[in-house]
Amino acid sequence: MGNTCVKPSENQLQEQLVFDYQDGCVYRIPALCYNRNIQTLLAFAEKWKTLSDSDAEKLVMKTAKVKEDDTNGRQIHWTELKEVKNALLSGHCTMNPCPVYDEKEKTLYLFFNCVENSVEEIWQINNCCNKARLCYITTTDDGENWSVLTDLTPQLQEIGGWATFAVGPGHGLQTNSGRLIVPVYAYPNKPGSCASTSYALALYADHPYTEWQFGNMLETESGECQMADLLDDEGNYVVYCNARSTSGHQVEAVSVNVGVDFAKQTGSEGSEKIVETGKGCQGSVVSFPADGKDADKKDEHNSSNTWRLYTHPTHVEDRVNLGVYLNKPPKDPNNWSKSLIINSGTSGYSDLAYIGKGWFVCLMERGEGKELNQISSVMFSYSQVEEDIGQYCCCSPQNIET
Repeated sequence: MGNTCVKPSENQLQEQLVFDYQDGCVYRIPALCYNRNIQTLLAFAEKWKTLSDSDAEKLVMKTAKVKEDDTNGRQIHWTELKEVKNALLSGHCTMNPCPVYDEKEKTLYLFFNCVENSVEEIWQINNCCNKARLCYITTTDDGENWSVLTDLTPQLQEIGGWATFAVGPGHGLQTNSGRLIVPVYAYPNKPGSCASTSYALALYADHPYTEWQFGNMLETESGECQMADLLDDEGNYVVYCNARSTSGHQVEAVSVNVGVDFAKQTGSEGSEKIVETGKGCQGSVVSFPADGKDADKKDEHNSSNTWRLYTHPTHVEDRVNLGVYLNKPPKDPNNWSKSLIINSGTSGYSDLAYIGKGWFVCLMERGEGKELNQISSVMFSYSQVEEDIGQYCCCSPQNIET
């Protein structure tokens, strides 16, 4: 059985082209971050020379102000594209943007991997030879100026035992304690043989964010991942992880010790709510105040509890028809809704941001024809999702018109 999905109602989604195929360049691997202090979105992507990921080159970005008015409602307007300065290491290409925002110091940390030029992930796995480095830069003015590059690779001994690894891609997380968490997946080498299986885990640090360390890997095969913080009706706080998999379903796990350990969620085995696409595809998850009603307190997650949205291609074989799913009870992995299609046709990686008052923005890969060569943003509200998944009949994803 595949995913069930619905088309959007007449209340159309607000879609805008952000990174467009041009001059022989391709833009892939979206990452999105929202600075709620000044209501600014920051969008990142990889710039490729061709459609091959071995030809990834550098990171680019755009910003957008989220504006509200009585006439047009919520609007976002993207700036001109610019390269992310200082996200470069000589002899390496820059990949997998993963932004995480520190609310206290008002500083954006942009993590990424620097991989030796033209070296593919599969080569590293087959040869037990890691050519990836873990780096970050920071900005306090939304990307107008960036710090010098910090290479964390020498500080993290675990990397020496991996065939390769990557962060995200997509946004990281700041917990209610202030801890910064960066989602990671890695291929640990086995004694006497090369790596064959990847596992998700967290990279984290507490203020002042100078001592970074890895948590423990999930016990289940898991790949590209994202994380969200959840608060249930009883006030229990957990970090939720959703990861790509080759098992046919997305892997879901939770941490009760703020990212140090993750345990697979009870009941997620065999769940058919979020079926994986073909050989797997990255998806995005974000938490938000229940009912989409923000708390009066500054920290929106101080509301009674939090719910989740998740985006992922809905087809069981091909990367088409990007859908958004809703899950209300944090402890129930089997309670995902059917999906609302927010991009019909060719769809790939995505990244979600909650922008307050029940509104979301999704940055997503899409394409004309079968090739993924564009990145668009789409803005929608919780009320739209709830209305549409509630009023339409379920349908097989294979029957959605593209």
